[in-house]
Amino acid sequence: MNRGDIVFCDFGDPVGHEPAFRRPALVISAEAMNRHGTPVVLPITRIRRGYPTHVEMEGLPVTSYIQCELVRAISDERIIRTLGRANASVMSQVAAILRRIMAL
Repeated sequence: MNRGDIVFCDFGDPVGHEPAFRRPALVISAEAMNRHGTPVVLPITRIRRGYPTHVEMEGLPVTSYIQCELVRAISDERIIRTLGRANASVMSQVAAILRRIMAL
């Protein structure tokens, strides 16, 4: 698994406003971390909410939105399969939003 991969995950049962159930996610962590079994991902939704922290993307069966505000480290055992890869433009937008919301 590599940074930029779009994976199908089982996030489990919801707690509060956390993403839950089975859904796609974008891997944002470096390969070194992914090799240790705890990739960092951003969930992906089909619902357009217009949040400034969401990045629109194509490549899944429907237009989807990466939820950059919901950063989450997961066990690699939650990953069911790889669906594809995000393009460089999407990754650049995600990186800019993450820098802004984390004040990096």
